[in-house]
Amino acid sequence: MKKLMTALAILASVTFASGQNKNVASATKALEVAQEAAQNAKKATKAATWLTLGQSYINAYSAPAGDLWTGATKQDLKLIMGDEKPSSTENVTILGQQLTKEVYANKELYFNPDGKLAIINVTKPVVENGLEKALDAYKKAFELDPKKVKEVTTAINDINKKYVDEAYNKYSLGDGAGASKLFAKAAEAKATAPVSQIDTSALYNAGFTAWWGSEFEMAKPYFEKCAELGYLGEDGETYAKLADIAQRQNDSEGQKKWLEAGFKAYPQSQSILIGLINYYVSTGQDTNRLFELIHQAQANEPTNASLYYVEGNTQAKLGNEEAAVAAYEKCATVDPKYAFGYIGEGILYYNKALDIQEKAQAELDDAKYMALVKDFEVALKKCIPVFENAYNLTSDEKIKVSVAEYLKNANYRFRDEDASYKNAYEKYAKVVETGKPE
Repeated sequence: MKKLMTALAILASVTFASGQNKNVASATKALEVAQEAAQNAKKATKAATWLTLGQSYINAYSAPAGDLWTGATKQDLKLIMGDEKPSSTENVTILGQQLTKEVYANKELYFNPDGKLAIINVTKPVVENGLEKALDAYKKAFELDPKKVKEVTTAINDINKKYVDEAYNKYSLGDGAGASKLFAKAAEAKATAPVSQIDTSALYNAGFTAWWGSEFEMAKPYFEKCAELGYLGEDGETYAKLADIAQRQNDSEGQKKWLEAGFKAYPQSQSILIGLINYYVSTGQDTNRLFELIHQAQANEPTNASLYYVEGNTQAKLGNEEAAVAAYEKCATVDPKYAFGYIGEGILYYNKALDIQEKAQAELDDAKYMALVKDFEVALKKCIPVFENAYNLTSDEKIKVSVAEYLKNANYRFRDEDASYKNAYEKYAKVVETGKPE
């Protein structure tokens, strides 16, 4: 009995080991048969022939990865791959992440530090451009028989998803241009009849990954298409990216156009606001235009306190302290429950104190040094009651902890001056340490 069990175990091992290779061999053979049928003049007139060919291309595309999936553990993979061993293993760093790379005959597997499969990269496909050829086959099937809507629609959506998955793989491997091309293919597939849909997410990702990979000319038309379709990303990031591309291409007017359009649609967007500020400062143009835009937004939404917070941030960036403070304080007038006006004002005073402290550290004259220390303490004390207002007003625990960090640091400076500062320091230090506001 023991010998029989041993023999069965060996047989099972061989079966598992060859399972992945059998998938590839089977898919290759099926594809060859389907291709031959499509080349037959009589069979090529039937939609079923092209449906089979399309599915054969998809199966061939999927074969090298087989039944593997991201998130699988080493134990999971052992059951699927049997004793298939990598030809090499090495530790690699990709986009700052530590991964273990295993190289196989037709693929590379990347594992997280916890041993889970993170990336599947097929290096030797059964057929080149398998998904593209599958899509062409399904287009032909639908052309021959428009009644095959359900089958073709299901297949095209599957092709779209596979393109997206592969694009994310490329992105995870740091290949922005490669990811962009695949996201574009995903959008192209989705636009194919009878699905005929615009995949705005894929178009945006095609632009983003190209931009991320510094392929700005490649990224531009995708973002322009998104803007045309009204797909603007979170807080108008489509506009921000188009403005950034224009700046890199020395297109000053294009940069201004996209930033102003973005600001009108998303006046609270920090990336667009900072882009506008940098534009007007770097070009030397009159910043009054910037405040015209802000005031227009305020006139359109007079009860929106965040627009005064935006004005305060803008004035602070331009070094206009008095105007910044006035704008921050206006927030409370417009909406007494709005905490960010206090946060903005507190950060202004806190940063001012840090700037003065830096100057003091470089000052060699004792009298000037002491004068700077006094100014430092005045600015630092100013931020305390403002931050306390913000801390008491907000109900967001994360914001409370962030504000508590400022209050802890500011009160620490004066803890020996007065018991109230000491008590406040201990209170906020506890909040920061525990992450739990009182």
